[in-house]
Amino acid sequence: MYDYFYGPQADQFNFIRIPAVLFSKEEFKGLSSEAKVLYGILLKRMDLSAKNGWFDDQGRVFIICTLEEVMETMNCADNKATKLMNELEEKCGLIERKRQGQGKPNLIYVKNFISSVDNSWGQPPESRFKTRENHGSGVVKTTNQDSLKSRGSYKDNNNTDLSYTENPIYPGRDADGMAERRSYESYFRDALEFDLLLQQYPYERETLQEILDLLVDTVCTRREYIRIASDDRPRDVVKSRFMKLDSSHIQYVMDCLKENTTDVRNIKQYLLAALYNAPGTISSYYSAKVNHDLYGNP
Repeated sequence: MYDYFYGPQADQFNFIRIPAVLFSKEEFKGLSSEAKVLYGILLKRMDLSAKNGWFDDQGRVFIICTLEEVMETMNCADNKATKLMNELEEKCGLIERKRQGQGKPNLIYVKNFISSVDNSWGQPPESRFKTRENHGSGVVKTTNQDSLKSRGSYKDNNNTDLSYTENPIYPGRDADGMAERRSYESYFRDALEFDLLLQQYPYERETLQEILDLLVDTVCTRREYIRIASDDRPRDVVKSRFMKLDSSHIQYVMDCLKENTTDVRNIKQYLLAALYNAPGTISSYYSAKVNHDLYGNP
């Protein structure tokens, strides 16, 4: 028999996150549930690829996931694995495969699921294929060539020792940039259950709006790196982490703000670091609170 979860125990496990828009948006209705699960698995690998420096010459993150790995992960035969990969690529353009030749595994680009960010979205498969032909021929380079020999072997790393910076982030201001901002704002409002947060914190509406604006500003920045404390973090790494935030992380940040007794000179930069650190510290934070409530001060 399986036991119940107590307190924040559920946060300590390794989960696969599937974007809610894949189930709520009309354009993804025809995508099978198994294909959506596979997309979530591939999306998780994108985060690890970014951490390992797997970028092509255009700064695009790629992954390596062989058909055998798909078969093992999805517990299916090769025909089903091929069908799922084709479904993601040909039916909605959520992935793009690039042959390397010479017996090397394909490179896989996992595409952005926010439709307005992808200018080829809504085109017929033939048009998307032409778009990929025109833009998918970049030279691949990584910071660790030996890592490619592992054929997609990944390890999770938790690098969350950060504090805030004094450097602001400037998002794009042109028409396309504003459309992109609206798309990401809509995504975060949905992913963070923003309306429920406003009800939960009726006297902190300005702070919540500031958090939302900061998230949108950060994922829309055109900078290649975002400085957090003394470290320059790749934009895609920071963006990937922010895209995985949910309402529990925002509640955690709000709790941290409430309990903070030091003078915060730049609240926006404090929030930036708190949001970046939230996925890695939320479990320990609430575990400590539970222990304190149970046993009191040591």
